Amino acid sequence: MASTRDQAAQVRLANPHLQDDRHDVLYHIGLDSRKHDFKAMFGDTKVVCMGGSSNRMKRLAEDLVAELGIRLPTGQGLVNVIPNTDRYVMYKAGPIVCVNHGMGIPSISILLHELAKLMSLAGATGVTFIRLGTCGGLGLEPGTVCISSRSLNSQLQSHLSQFILGQPVQREAVFDSDLARELLQLASGLNIEAVSAATLCTSDFYEEQGRTDGAICEFSMEQRNEFLQRAFEAGVRNIEMESLALAAITHRLGIRAACMAVTLLDRFKQDQVQLDHSLIAQFEGRMLRILAAFIRSRNICG
Repeated sequence: MASTRDQAAQVRLANPHLQDDRHDVLYHIGLDSRKHDFKAMFGDTKVVCMGGSSNRMKRLAEDLVAELGIRLPTGQGLVNVIPNTDRYVMYKAGPIVCVNHGMGIPSISILLHELAKLMSLAGATGVTFIRLGTCGGLGLEPGTVCISSRSLNSQLQSHLSQFILGQPVQREAVFDSDLARELLQLASGLNIEAVSAATLCTSDFYEEQGRTDGAICEFSMEQRNEFLQRAFEAGVRNIEMESLALAAITHRLGIRAACMAVTLLDRFKQDQVQLDHSLIAQFEGRMLRILAAFIRSRNICG
């Protein structure tokens, strides 16, 4: 398993075509190295928090400011620092960046490429990427926080498969084991129910996850249950749609990363999320508490 990286290390890209002094357009996040001073804007970044929803990331940034007592410049509030795009939003509070990644592997992979390039060009050191999301659990009560040890694809294999120049490429999808262990210990100290286990990452919410409530379903309940049981026996305790890219890309680049997702249902029992929004917000708050404890433990905000 991956282990803790050097906290003074800069993000090193795995692309010999890129020069350190290059001009770079990060198209999807609306940043241009000739128009924006990356070092001034992002050079102090220590934690990049990400989640699917733009509104959720704004709330997360606001909650972190309040929870950690982060002082914003006089007369300034939290603003979206990438207003030139409507694909993603990004908020920065001191050394913490909060950005949404949309839904699914394609959306988060585009963001991860551009975030890694941004952190590299900014000269940021010791950066940690942490995804916070929601998920379906396997054999877990709703509200349990799942901290991914590794991510499995829909064939229950721990790698991301891509076709690059028409050829199949597989990249190992594991998370930083020390970081996962640290987050689990922090959760325990906060009396938050949490587990560290494998995460099943699919490219679809309905059929690939064995749901029987989509517009198309061509398998039986028996087949559904057998698949979920096989996943459980492979060590899977939750299911979502982004961790495979997060694990594979950060592992390839040597970036410390973690994935936390709170369960909204037990997939052995049901397919549809039936919780009200206030309870979902309460469950999501558990991840905020773990994240805030992690940031405090590293004295990231001083």
